[in-house]
This record gives sequence, C-alpha cells and structure tokens, in this order.
Amino acid sequence: MTDHALLLVNLGSPASTAVADVRRYLNQFLMDPYVIDLPWPLRRLIVAMILIKRPAASAEAYHSIWWEDGSPLVVLSRRLQARVAEQWSEGPVELAMRYGEPSIDTALQRLAKAGVRRVTLAPLYPQFADSTVTTVVEEARRVLHSRNLPFEVDVLPPFYDQPEYLAALAASAQPYLQQGFDHLLLSYHGLPERHLHKSDPTGSHCLKGADCCQRASGDVLASCYRAQCLRTSSGFAERAGLSDAQWSVSFQSRLGRAKWIEPYTEASLEALAKRGVKKLLVMCPAFVADCIETLEEIGDRGREQFRAAGGEELVLVPCLNDHPQWVAALVSLCRRLPRGL
Repeated sequence: MTDHALLLVNLGSPASTAVADVRRYLNQFLMDPYVIDLPWPLRRLIVAMILIKRPAASAEAYHSIWWEDGSPLVVLSRRLQARVAEQWSEGPVELAMRYGEPSIDTALQRLAKAGVRRVTLAPLYPQFADSTVTTVVEEARRVLHSRNLPFEVDVLPPFYDQPEYLAALAASAQPYLQQGFDHLLLSYHGLPERHLHKSDPTGSHCLKGADCCQRASGDVLASCYRAQCLRTSSGFAERAGLSDAQWSVSFQSRLGRAKWIEPYTEASLEALAKRGVKKLLVMCPAFVADCIETLEEIGDRGREQFRAAGGEELVLVPCLNDHPQWVAALVSLCRRLPRGL
C-alpha cells in the first residue's frame, strides 16, 4: 500500500433517532456559518428557536426511514467506501461526515497514524455551494492546522458536468426510465438566494435575469449552484435521451422565511399533478446517497402531496449510492481532477 489516501466526505446524520441525538446533530449543522450565514448572535438565536420543536419532528422523520443497521446515508456511504477501496490502489480509503460521526478530524488523524503523506479530499457533492463544498474544505483546513498534520492535500472539485458522473447518473436511472412515466422531476436541494448573490464573483450576474444561469460561464459558473444544477440536468437528459418536455427542475428543503431559489419542489409536485401527470419519476441529483431528504421528504411526504393533488404514482429513483458505474466514475474523477487545498 502506498501513502496516497482518499477521504470521502458526506453531510452526516444523527447518531440515532433519539430526540437528544437529533438535537445535537441539528445544532452542529445549523450553527455552521456556511449553512446559516448570519452573525453568530443572530445565528445562535435563530437556531435556539429552531431547536425548540424541530428535533422532535425530525426524530420522527428519521425514525420513519431508519434502517436496522443505522442511518441510510451513513450505511450507503460506507458501502460506497468499500467499493471504492476495491479500485483505489494508491492507498487507504477513509470516510468522514461533515456533521456527526465519523468526523473529518477523526479520519485525518487515523490517516496520519497510518503514515499517509498525501490525501485527496473528496466532498461528495456534484454541485458547488458554500454550505456543502466550502464547509468541508474549511473544516479539513482547520483540522490540518490545529493538529499540525503533515499532509499534502488536494481536493476533488465539483463534478456536475463531468462525463463520467453524468453517464453514471443516466445508467442508474435507466431501469426506471424504461418502465414508462409521464414526467421526470429533477429535485435539487435548495439554497437561500442570498447564498447565490454572495458567491457571485462579479456581484452583478446571479439572479439578474431569467436566463442568467444559461449565460453563466467562467468564474460565475464555477461558483453558481443553480447554474450547475441546470447543467447537470441538461447533461443527464441528453444522455438519457429525454426531450425537453419530459423533464423539469425544482428545489426542495426550504428552511425559514428567506427567499430560496425557485421553482420549489412542493409547488412543482402540485402543479404537475394538476396538469394531468399521473406517473411521476423524481430524481435528486444533488445527493449521491439516499438520505432523509430523498427517502422521507420526497419518497414519503412528496408522494402524499402528489397524490393529494390528483397524481397517481410517484416513483423515487434511488441516488447513485454504490452503483458500479458511479464507483468507477468517482475513482476516475479522484485520480484526474483534484486541485490543491
């Protein structure tokens, strides 16, 4: 074994469905300044209010999708880790979560003890956002500095438009597309609009026109989550052989009163049902592993909403999880694309 390790990082999960564990997880997640990007006193006040009722409701939601061997996100990420390790001959493959366990701190210390000298950090997020990619990179940087770890570190950049990723996405969806459907909804995790404005390097492009995402290029495209989601969608649709009329895009998981990017998934589900769509497929390409946002938010609540609005069948297409073509694509991307930390 050589000294070049791969560290896969996903979002994370509560340790259990107990309300106390869910509260602890939500506090860590929501107090991240890259998630709620407000001054600490205001962020602390908002999170304190959220933690009054939200942990109990979230615990119930987690309980509804929890597997016998643990959180679906963690279980599926460990399966991915095992499959990637079979193909990553350069060194060990570790898994970490940005929130909860196993932590980035724990994983990096374990690699240091194993004598590793180079680490490729792979945030498992196809599209860029400060609340996903940046916070992973900054936490790794904090650990490296505070622990004085002697690593050469590079980072897998967002891979929203990479051919290997798009081909794996199309391959994983093919069995569901072949079953017949009326419409395919590509539902991405949402972001507050202010996150897009803050990440716009020009300060004058994002959300400044109906076609701003179509026109995005260069540094603007590199930092625009919404534009990258649309590029993923069009690239996937082309590979899957879908016409423009067969699919649409929406954004889910709104939190709080701030304006989030549109169209909202809840509104799209209702509109599609009322338009006469009876069998709806839903994919969630912002996630590479199924989790509460896919299994419960879409697979349970979204299905109920769609049916209540007049639809008949909502089929949740699984995330990439440990699909063989995704495993091969991830290994290829980690060998080819990393850049310096």
